[in-house]
Amino acid sequence: MINVSLFKKLQSASGEMPLDVNFTIEKQKLVTLYGKSGAGKTSILKMIAGIFLPDDGFITVGDEEWFNKQKGINLKPQKRNLGYLFQEYSLFPNMTVGENLKFALRKGQDRNIVNDLIEIVDLGDLQFRKPDTLSGGQKQRVALARALVQKPKILLLDEPLSALDQEMRIKLQQYIIQVHREFKLTTILISHDISEIIKMSDCLIEIEHGKIKSKGLPTEVFTKNNINAKFQFTGEVIHMIQQDFIFIITVLIGNELVKVIADDNEAKDLKIGDKVLIASKAFNPVIQKIG
Repeated sequence: MINVSLFKKLQSASGEMPLDVNFTIEKQKLVTLYGKSGAGKTSILKMIAGIFLPDDGFITVGDEEWFNKQKGINLKPQKRNLGYLFQEYSLFPNMTVGENLKFALRKGQDRNIVNDLIEIVDLGDLQFRKPDTLSGGQKQRVALARALVQKPKILLLDEPLSALDQEMRIKLQQYIIQVHREFKLTTILISHDISEIIKMSDCLIEIEHGKIKSKGLPTEVFTKNNINAKFQFTGEVIHMIQQDFIFIITVLIGNELVKVIADDNEAKDLKIGDKVLIASKAFNPVIQKIG
């Protein structure tokens, strides 16, 4: 269990913004921080990591206190058992993939973890190559593996997939889900991609102007009404056409195009580019705008 209570006066584009958040994350859950740029999400991650000092509050991980302003406790970043993956890869250019991973080992740590990660993140054919010969997706897989070398309790992911194309994002989402489960991690992700959040997250915390606006299951937060459905997919509206009293809506789900029939009430607030949730309810497809 992670208990976080943080206060920090931040400077935003519109002036001073007090960040004031309190939340709890259950062990081995994948939780996403969501909100507009400048809301304070990255600052929260940096404070948990120990590279940004809160003005007040506390961070406890299990029975261990990482930060407590009142008690004067502030564990150094290297003493906090976590992995941090940024948007930037930050790989050593003069080292091979394997050497980048080995460099992250603690003194005396079993080196077999490097071989295990190379297999899990599918780096076998790349381990002897240097970063400048790798694609963006390959570099991100190396960075993910490196963040896991020391077997952290917590994995922090700051929009790690935002610079990748859709096909590579989908592949790396699966890698992250796989390592999250296999290593029994507690993972905190920052993402602006609604379909990515719904696919990956156990819980969503929405941040607005330094405060928690809402918290819960992603589908509950993103939709006005919770849809109890066995099958749910998220996608983007790319085409709409009206025929008599119905609308035929074409939705891009991953790399697939799906056509959904909607009535006036369902279609009235939709437009090209909207993110939508498609669900099966009482054997009928339901389409609902999210976000």
